[in-house]
Amino acid sequence: MKTIDTSVIISTYNSPKWLQKVLWSFEQQSFKDFEVVIADDGSGPETKALIETMKADVSYPIQHIWHEDNGFQKTIILNKATVAAKGHYLVYTDGDCIARADFLEVHNSRREDGYFLSGGYFKLPIAISELISEEDVKTKRCFDINWLTSHGLKSSFKNNKITAKGFKQKLLNLLTPTTATWNGHNASGYKKDIIAANGYDERMQYGGEDRELGERLFNAGLKAKQVRYSAVCLHLDHERGYVKPEMIEKNLKIRATTKSDKVTRTPFGIEKL
Repeated sequence: MKTIDTSVIISTYNSPKWLQKVLWSFEQQSFKDFEVVIADDGSGPETKALIETMKADVSYPIQHIWHEDNGFQKTIILNKATVAAKGHYLVYTDGDCIARADFLEVHNSRREDGYFLSGGYFKLPIAISELISEEDVKTKRCFDINWLTSHGLKSSFKNNKITAKGFKQKLLNLLTPTTATWNGHNASGYKKDIIAANGYDERMQYGGEDRELGERLFNAGLKAKQVRYSAVCLHLDHERGYVKPEMIEKNLKIRATTKSDKVTRTPFGIEKL
């Protein structure tokens, strides 16, 4: 049985149209030695049907890890997907992030023991998000700045995220004032390090739940590499009806404890201590 180098863990919840665009983008990757593990936080039958269809349409293997919908339980399903992942290197992203063709190539070439990689995303307006077709992903024109501006994208310094190449790309990764953190939409690390940290803290809901894992990795002595301008993905716009202030407040308290007590392994993760 062929071993798998990398597992791409994609979180999703009842967004099959967006998820399909994301799965199309992984078919275009230059790096081929990977599986996709879909961490599904309780989506309905439409998402399941889409995944079954896509399994037959793409060349890479897909695992669908699902649990019943019981509110925002992203950290719980991410832990289940992490355990199920067959690769020894894990790339985490979201079901609303279309990956550029070199996305996995960048994560593979920059990975290093003792580090995790920290990427970002390029946010699209809703009109372009809805417009992108399979052909736009296949031809890679959805990453072409001229194509994007012709469909209404405004001029911005942030456009460098998709246009920067070579030396400029390296320089922007180096100079960006954004701290290299564990970002659930675009981060990667060795499975052994995620397991040692006991995965995501399952008490946490929306708001910094991914950052907290990165803070424990830092406490354990890992460092982060910034790949913000080189591991590129397009973020499809959508509403966030699940965001509640009390969730964010609770998460901030947990993160404060993680920092002050230098926690490296959560008791509320994959293994319940």
